[in-house]
Amino acid sequence: MSQFSQRPFSERTATWLQQSGLHPLLARLYAARGINAPEELSLELKNLISPIELKNCIATASILAEILEKKEPMLVVADYDCDGATACAVAVRGLKMLGGSETPIQFLVPNRFTMGYGLTPEVVELAAQQIPRPKYLITVDNGIASEAGVDRARELGMEVIVTDHHLPGDRLPKAYAIVNPNQPGCTFPSKALAGVGVMFYLLVALRAELRKRGKFTSENQPKIEGLLDLVALGTVADVAQLDRNNRILVSNGLKRIRSGVSQAGIQALFQVAIRDPRKANTFDLGFAVGPRLNAAGRLADMTLGIRLLLSDKPDEALELAQELDRINRERRVIETGMQETALAHLAEDQLASNMDGRTSICLWHPQWHQGVVGIVASRLKERFNRPAIVFAPAGENGGDELRGSGRSLTGFHLRDALDIVSKREPGLILKFGGHAMAAGLTIKKSDFEKFDLLFQEVANELLSPELLERLHIHDGSLPLSEFNPQTGDLLAEEIWGQGFPQPIFYGEFEVIQQSLMKEKHLRLQLRPIGKGKVESKPFTGVWFNHTQTLPSKANLAYRLVTDRYQGQARVQLMIEAHDESSDILE
Repeated sequence: MSQFSQRPFSERTATWLQQSGLHPLLARLYAARGINAPEELSLELKNLISPIELKNCIATASILAEILEKKEPMLVVADYDCDGATACAVAVRGLKMLGGSETPIQFLVPNRFTMGYGLTPEVVELAAQQIPRPKYLITVDNGIASEAGVDRARELGMEVIVTDHHLPGDRLPKAYAIVNPNQPGCTFPSKALAGVGVMFYLLVALRAELRKRGKFTSENQPKIEGLLDLVALGTVADVAQLDRNNRILVSNGLKRIRSGVSQAGIQALFQVAIRDPRKANTFDLGFAVGPRLNAAGRLADMTLGIRLLLSDKPDEALELAQELDRINRERRVIETGMQETALAHLAEDQLASNMDGRTSICLWHPQWHQGVVGIVASRLKERFNRPAIVFAPAGENGGDELRGSGRSLTGFHLRDALDIVSKREPGLILKFGGHAMAAGLTIKKSDFEKFDLLFQEVANELLSPELLERLHIHDGSLPLSEFNPQTGDLLAEEIWGQGFPQPIFYGEFEVIQQSLMKEKHLRLQLRPIGKGKVESKPFTGVWFNHTQTLPSKANLAYRLVTDRYQGQARVQLMIEAHDESSDILE
């Protein structure tokens, strides 16, 4: 049975925030999310943490300034997800803006199916074949675990500058420079920077270094703030924790998108997603724009996505965005088939109905697509509230290896759990990396059962019954006076995301009508019940991917949004969960 709990907040803090000019509802929501003083509400760029505090950032900026001055060839090596693509675009655009227009700056993104993740020796060999041959490789959103790749680059006469945010392994690569807030000895207060955020910080430091060298003044310096739309997209799509520093980056990026001055590629992605950029919010970035960009790396080649983000021609950008939209529709079909197979497999093993006896999920199938395993793992994690790792055959023709992607629960550090497994059984995991909530790994097919058992053993040790019990945290009831389109717009304009969750409210409703949409979504007519709500009008509710009907009265957790149709703004309730323990028996 799921548990429901209201997010606590300080009434005193909420009052203080309200007295500073904040809307009363937002004051309560912000107080519940750890905002303790009005000054913390400011998301101006001047409040960003200084690059001086990011280990090696200033020194690496000096190195880049020398490279630009000598016009030495550089190659940006990207990752194949949204964070990697936006980080690559920020690097290429930013370096060119800061004096690299006459410097050869190329980019390369590994093919996930043939080369795997990161700066591998194979990627380095490919980099060495580029014309002109690069003297420096700059990794974005990868590289911190690429010991062999960095060694091979040095053997071939190339130096590597690593910019990354992933957790390092036991040893750092012997790179020319490393900028990563999560490397040992880095005291940067925000460990949550995405890869694109790290690269943006390096550009900020580089611009300051070039000012110091007399290349620019504060009046004529390039406006690298114009890249913040890319930073916002990569940060949100990578599900980075939205601490204040990241909220500053995302907020200022969204301002550019809303004002119509974003990159042509981002405008095109909004167009194919049928979203209004003038009302852009974090939900759009995470669930509409981001997935379309990610689709290139999942099923094809992220080079397509990076070309889109580097394009300054609206017609070209739209054509590329339409191709990404087509690929994303294909990805959805593949994902649906894989998810159905996974659920059938769990049912055959009687796991789906007896998940109380198992603390993790590990699955693989010879027909699964390795570009989509992460999404399926996320769906299984959400459905069963268990850490899930889904594998697919590695390489184009299968081979004897499996490549997996995992998603975790809050409180269970997935990358650390894999590290424990690797130490207990050396050689079992061929390679791995990632974060607390998401990680990737490669194993041999013949070792799947052994890995499953060991991972389950570690999960049993680290996961408490409390963590495995699905807990729905909500923000309490919403006054009937707030059930209006203005509230939906107010909430949509704020910066919500990982670590700073979108508001979910809780209330009792009369279920007036319910029906299925497309055989898989529940559509409802709901009337709020309670003090002052008896005579209220009904509101439309939608519960996506849920087909089980509700009783005539139900306690529901929901998000309030504004739906616009044919020029009319209406309140819509997006149902998140049903509190069955509070059902009223007729």
